Amino acid sequence: MIKILVDSASDIELAESEKLGVTLIPIQIRFGTEEYLDGVNLSHSEFFEKLLESADLPQTSQINEYRFEESFEKLTKNGDTVIAITLSSKLSGTYGCAVKAAKKFDGKVFVVDSLNACIGERILINYALKLAGDGNLSAEEIVNELNEKKHKIQVLALLDTLKYLRKGGRISSVTAIAGEMLSIKPVVSIIKGEVKLVGKAMGSKKGNNLLTQLVDKCGGIDFGMPYALAYSGLTDAYLQKYLKDSEKLWKDKTNYIPVHMIGSTIGTHVGPGAIAVAFFAK
Repeated sequence: MIKILVDSASDIELAESEKLGVTLIPIQIRFGTEEYLDGVNLSHSEFFEKLLESADLPQTSQINEYRFEESFEKLTKNGDTVIAITLSSKLSGTYGCAVKAAKKFDGKVFVVDSLNACIGERILINYALKLAGDGNLSAEEIVNELNEKKHKIQVLALLDTLKYLRKGGRISSVTAIAGEMLSIKPVVSIIKGEVKLVGKAMGSKKGNNLLTQLVDKCGGIDFGMPYALAYSGLTDAYLQKYLKDSEKLWKDKTNYIPVHMIGSTIGTHVGPGAIAVAFFAK
């Protein structure tokens, strides 16, 4: 049997991982002296409540080799094969730790660098579950397919605030303050595993339009593959507004749009009020 293991940078929480039939390894997150397991004893909503109350950014720790080894040991003991899907190797050392741990299991564990995080990583996991569920491919064939298709994943996110990028040292205070004063909404993307700024708009209406234009520019959404939308913070109001503004992307193409809440790994840097779309480009 093929088993799928994922990390919580995919924003999959423990209850959902059990429904999906995947094993979740949570990232550790620290607010001051308090330590939590992302998506296990700290839900996405609780994370944003704490983020809004906290003066400092929380710290996240990569998943170490020992924790992967422990999970791989349990999952392979009945002769099963494991496919582990991790967040981008360009964003964390987690992938490297998983690879080191996998070497001890004599070809029974495969590790895929999603080159992504958040809903970008999640839709690759959804594709892996579909392939494993079909039962036509070996673990190695599934891994090859994931490694080929992951380069087609597009993730675009419109941020409501630059405050958290400034707090994390990703942009300067001057840039952040000027951006806030002018109501600049940046659009970021994950390109070759790294977060890059791909556009800026004045105000949320123009931001929503820019996001839709960039989706079109990527070649449009392949509705035969997994896709998803997400929001950060305690309300999905901005996302609902975006869905109305971007109706032409979805109309007559799908009856169902999966919506998820962004968790701590990306939420720490984007703050509340962000909206994101992830899909495989045509």
